[in-house]
Amino acid sequence: MDWLTASEALALLGTQPQTLYANVSRGRIQSRPDPADSRRSLYRGYDVRRLAQRASGRRKQETVASEAMRWGEPVLATAISTVRDGRLLYRGRDTCELAETATLEQVAELLWQSPIALSETETAGQGLTAAFIGLATRAADAPAAPRSTAALVRDANQIIVVLAQALAGENVSDLLHVRLAGHWKRPDAADAIRRALVLLADHELNSSTFAARVTVSTGASLWSGTLAGLATLRGPRHGLASREVGALAQDVGHGRDAEAALRDWLGEGRYLPGMGHQLYPDGDARCHALLESFDLPPEFVAYLAAARSISGEEPNIDFALAAMTARFDLPSDAGITLFALGRAVGWLAHMIEQVTSGEQIRPRARYVGM
Repeated sequence: MDWLTASEALALLGTQPQTLYANVSRGRIQSRPDPADSRRSLYRGYDVRRLAQRASGRRKQETVASEAMRWGEPVLATAISTVRDGRLLYRGRDTCELAETATLEQVAELLWQSPIALSETETAGQGLTAAFIGLATRAADAPAAPRSTAALVRDANQIIVVLAQALAGENVSDLLHVRLAGHWKRPDAADAIRRALVLLADHELNSSTFAARVTVSTGASLWSGTLAGLATLRGPRHGLASREVGALAQDVGHGRDAEAALRDWLGEGRYLPGMGHQLYPDGDARCHALLESFDLPPEFVAYLAAARSISGEEPNIDFALAAMTARFDLPSDAGITLFALGRAVGWLAHMIEQVTSGEQIRPRARYVGM
């Protein structure tokens, strides 16, 4: 494996140092400490040349389809949500504006284009494990997804009930954000929880939503699709990302030199969590909308200043969720709980759209073997 100095990497990329650090933080370029000088880093030559080639537009035609599956061109038509000019829109409505006053229930009605009606049902316990069990139990025996929109919406309501009782307690008389605040015994966090649920409800064709759409495109039930979405969400680069941000902010934010600590972190070949987003070059609008509802804890102020200095990027929604968890002393799994309950609304909207389209999702592979 060949390694390049910063000046060599910058010469190939034709960019500023901050862009190089940003590519390292996003995991696009692997780095390691320079054995000759521990204060400097070396950068993997293959990664640098790959990005340089992409930037110059010299991609081979056969890679276009595979690149479209990784932050590339849109691959599915949807009327549910999109990111346009740095803003997230739910059926044409600005999500940050919705977050000012809307509830998750109101967003569900907007995305599903149908009233929501939650009622009690039997619960298998509390927590994320209970949510998996509740979904899996019903998915195992569920018939194929119904074709009528009314039947699909009935299933969607039942699924939200099961998730809500597992993740937010059994008091169905309250709105979901109030139930969560009460379940966590943090009534002062109710408004921030409401905002988070609204902002997390959908994000066009993200990994978990794509998994859910692929599942129901085969004819499988909405229960199976939601289970697929939840399984995909439970990864460190998706629903669990805020936990890593929180741990790192606590680790470096209380020290004397957060920037030096973060440079050491990156020098070990790691990425910088909670910063930057491909769809928001000027900063994640969802993050700013959530941060408006509370004051940043001191360690997150220090982390953010150091991360901005190193990467030149703005914080994303994972940073905001981690800061919110710390600010209101929420449970350590609050981030993925909010993600799961909020994003399930979006999964269900996409699955309803996918089923009614009658199309099966079946991409082709670009073979690179012998």
